[in-house]
Amino acid sequence: MGVLGALARHLDSLVGPGIMLLYPLYASMRAIEGPSSLDDQQWLTYWVLYSLITLFELSFWKALQWLPLWPYMKLLFCCWLVLPIFNGAAYIYETHVRRYFKIGQYVSPVYSERQRKVLQMMSLDARKSVERFIETHGPGALEKIIQAAEQEAKRA
Repeated sequence: MGVLGALARHLDSLVGPGIMLLYPLYASMRAIEGPSSLDDQQWLTYWVLYSLITLFELSFWKALQWLPLWPYMKLLFCCWLVLPIFNGAAYIYETHVRRYFKIGQYVSPVYSERQRKVLQMMSLDARKSVERFIETHGPGALEKIIQAAEQEAKRA
């Protein structure tokens, strides 16, 4: 049991860097170069969560020394975050983070209250596109679109 026991005891040290750093680094680079933003969300969220785990470890390292299973729990959690079959980082973002933490809630007061409500419901990218549309066609064009959408919603 000597070699296998040593491998089992140091599994987190042997496998951890590949799963927690190398593969996410490679996948992040592919996501940057790829056209889809879905994988960007997965990997940005992973790096935020990995940073939080690292900060937690640095802050509570004395207490974590007393937990012999901590490195394995961290390895399993990071596997769940990283592996494409689970996409744990994207899951955490969708179910927990997105609901409580929205960047870009502020909308300029130059818009009417109704227009601000519509703009606040949009993603940041969609809002930028609508604001460019407003710059090109004027604020009246947005109002016409909102009225048309309300009429369509009433019919449905």
